[in-house]
Amino acid sequence: MNFKHLLFDMDNTLYPASSAMDKGITRRMLECVADFFHCDMEKAIELRAENIVHYSTTLEWLRAEGMTDIEGFLAHVHPDNEADELPPQPGLREFLISLNMPMSILTNAPHEHADTVLGKLGIADLFEAVTDIRDAGFNGKPYPDAFMAALQKSGTTIEETLFLDDMQKYTDGWVALGGTAVLIGTPNGKPLAEDAESMKKARAANTTGRVGKTIRMKSIYEIKDIL
Repeated sequence: MNFKHLLFDMDNTLYPASSAMDKGITRRMLECVADFFHCDMEKAIELRAENIVHYSTTLEWLRAEGMTDIEGFLAHVHPDNEADELPPQPGLREFLISLNMPMSILTNAPHEHADTVLGKLGIADLFEAVTDIRDAGFNGKPYPDAFMAALQKSGTTIEETLFLDDMQKYTDGWVALGGTAVLIGTPNGKPLAEDAESMKKARAANTTGRVGKTIRMKSIYEIKDIL
């Protein structure tokens, strides 16, 4: 395959999904749900599970329900010390350098979260651009605008770019646009429902007729086999 650019998701893609930091992020999101709906955590878990299949992110769902304090949500979910629970990833930097290819990040988190995580992993300098949830107008992956914002920053095209993510609903969005995606690890979350606005827009945005493709891999360390 003749790719010229690698577009990485960050959380649970550049490091394993077993990270304690990921559990903390999920817990704090659920705290926001519980606070917004004035319910306990058990009910918050139930509500999120019922509704998240229709939305790209928890933030999009809460905004649809009337939440307006977006920055408050992001600040609670991503506190300054969140990366304290992220363990080192020996060999990650050397592996990314060995790919010898331009790379960038597309995350549904805010830029300050990306800065914290990439800094903790010691790989921030390896990526030519980071596209975050604000860059996409708070409508992140799999909205086509999020992918287009990332491609614009890197100056590349869908055809030239291999996208890597651990969530199927996000790789599905890239594939709907006609791109090739690598779905990392397992589990990969539930696909979005047919009525999800983000996926409807992704399908409508593919005017080229290209058929996308998903490749499954256990970790990013396998991607050398297809480059």
